[in-house]
Amino acid sequence: MIHTDVLIIGGGPAGSACARQLKQAHMRVILLDKVPFPRFKPCAGWVTPQVLKLVGMDEESYPLGLTEFKSFEMSIKGVQFRLPTHQFAIRRFEFDQWCLQKADPEFHVHEVHEICLEKGEYIVDGEFSAHYLVGAAGTHCPVTRTFFNQTSPRKQSALIVAQEEEFQYDVQDPRCSLWFFENKLPGYAWYVPKKYGFVNVGVGGSIEELKRRDDTLKNHWNFLVNRLEETGLIRGHVFKPAGHSYYLRQNLPEIRNGNAFLVGDALGLATLDMGEGIGPAIQSGQLAAEAIINGTDYSVDSIPRYSFPSLVGLRKK
Repeated sequence: MIHTDVLIIGGGPAGSACARQLKQAHMRVILLDKVPFPRFKPCAGWVTPQVLKLVGMDEESYPLGLTEFKSFEMSIKGVQFRLPTHQFAIRRFEFDQWCLQKADPEFHVHEVHEICLEKGEYIVDGEFSAHYLVGAAGTHCPVTRTFFNQTSPRKQSALIVAQEEEFQYDVQDPRCSLWFFENKLPGYAWYVPKKYGFVNVGVGGSIEELKRRDDTLKNHWNFLVNRLEETGLIRGHVFKPAGHSYYLRQNLPEIRNGNAFLVGDALGLATLDMGEGIGPAIQSGQLAAEAIINGTDYSVDSIPRYSFPSLVGLRKK
């Protein structure tokens, strides 16, 4: 059995941020993920300048694809306007790999099946053990399932389902477009052009509200595809969307159980307005690392619940 100080399950931005900070404090860290990196990850990929600072870089120093947006083309129930902003879009395929390489933990490709706690040690599948355990494996994280679902269940009213696709396309319109609450969607749809000829399009909404209306996300995906075709944003593409789910921010009674911590989407920290999860994931990973290093309480109260104040407030002067 391999023993370490901290075992992190999940290699996305939350797990990488936690690992990086722990390693800087000279703690032994092992990070497990069920797939090798780089790996496919459907995501619009929005990050603010503040998020870039959290991972120790700015727009000039990031070596991969980074698209800057100084405004969004917005539509809220059909009312159209332009929102000035200072925002970037990354490709998660690149960004997550880059963050993992910067953290440089001992990394194992391993799908977790069973976690148990024995004499103060967390044991994973009889192969790995550690005094601290960090769950960073997203919505279906095995740490959440094992140690938190009974005592601190996430509310289904906060569950968001999404369909999206990222692909290469000869983009003619470089503007980012967002459509809120159109066609009675309890959420929003997006068109996000990215660097080097990629574009991400998608739709997301409350699963509880969709069910209440006897509606499906597929209906809204089809509505988006028709819009993209009619407006000329995307034409002639055969779509193959990927589905996923995540939880919006909520007040949970327990985010730490003994020496087991939840971070990122394993906890459910996506912003209440935009469903943006990269920034909260990184911040929660760093906060969990600080709690482990200093032996202090773990809290995510300092993480913003909304995206729009930062979207508008971080514009270049």
